Amino acid sequence: MSFVTYEQTRPFALAIRQAVTAKKMPPWFADPCCGHFANDPSLTAQQIATISSWANGGAPAGSPHDAPPPPHWVQGWNISKPDAVVRMPRAVSIPNHGAVEYTYEIVPTGFTRDKWAQMSELRPSARDHVHHAVVYIRPPHSRWLRRAPLGVPFTAGSLTNPEDRRGAEFTTADLLLVYAPGSSPDRWPDGLAKLIPAGSDLVFQMHYTTNGHAATDQTRIGLVFAEEPPRRRVLTLQMNRHGLMIPPHAYNFEVEAQGTLPNDCTLLSFFPHMHLRGKRFEYNLIHPDGRIERLLKVNWDFYWQLSYKLAQPRLLKAGTRLQAIAWYDNSANNPHNPDPNATVVWGEQTWNEMMVGFFDVAVPAGMSKEQFFTRHPAPAAP
Repeated sequence: MSFVTYEQTRPFALAIRQAVTAKKMPPWFADPCCGHFANDPSLTAQQIATISSWANGGAPAGSPHDAPPPPHWVQGWNISKPDAVVRMPRAVSIPNHGAVEYTYEIVPTGFTRDKWAQMSELRPSARDHVHHAVVYIRPPHSRWLRRAPLGVPFTAGSLTNPEDRRGAEFTTADLLLVYAPGSSPDRWPDGLAKLIPAGSDLVFQMHYTTNGHAATDQTRIGLVFAEEPPRRRVLTLQMNRHGLMIPPHAYNFEVEAQGTLPNDCTLLSFFPHMHLRGKRFEYNLIHPDGRIERLLKVNWDFYWQLSYKLAQPRLLKAGTRLQAIAWYDNSANNPHNPDPNATVVWGEQTWNEMMVGFFDVAVPAGMSKEQFFTRHPAPAAP
């Protein structure tokens, strides 16, 4: 439904009242117990009361003289007009039923100079079939998927080389953008951006789901470049737990992943990812004395996968220990549970599960991901 005009909005006044008083809208799932986030759209108690009063009073129209100017939309995008649009050259055919293996398409950018992406937005053409998507950056020196075809869809199962098949299932390549239902485009403030080296390819990893109707998808990504090279480079990192195994009927099953940062960085934002049995997700700092500082607690909603951008980015020193904890409800009380009798393991499909704690950090502009993960020995004691 569209809420651009009063005429479009008024018929939904009572539904709007119900959604805002239940705090289902605007969607936001961070527990107020911890953390402050720049993109928190939550309404104040006064705003909720105003909307409720308006709906209870018959949803009257305001004076046209008090109306704000109509919004200016960039056609087809939620970011500024893109400086470049990279589209998958070949559309992917999606069947009406069955499981679809992760589908890849490698697209040369043709960039003759390094580009710093300050904004990026993914636009699937068959959005109702996209479970999630990841766009990776493959620089010219990378050997990743070098025997895979360019510009045509392929899956891990269609590759004949064992190294390429492994590469389709695991990579350390830079992430340009992660997309899931409800997620927002990337918009980095001045001085921050992601590097796309000259001559790079973009690798689209698409997870399609079937819904009873066949379709074709030809996803594109819009990019807005920084006007000048930034001071700091954004890297998207992750903590995950591939070896998860959730027993049948478990209603609060806990899975943990943690690690230490090899170099100094500035923590910017979080993006948790689970599937239908997801219940809660936390990011924590573990201090040297064992004290746990909770950075974010999310009450999980599979259908609104949001990023959480810190209101005040935080400097983290080398050696800082980060922890991610996920809880799953595999019981019959979970209305989204495909099968409470199943033992659930890691897998690509929606009826499997994942535990991925993406997070964004800023590092010096000249530092690559490989350099960031180079650990330096502690200085010897005098």
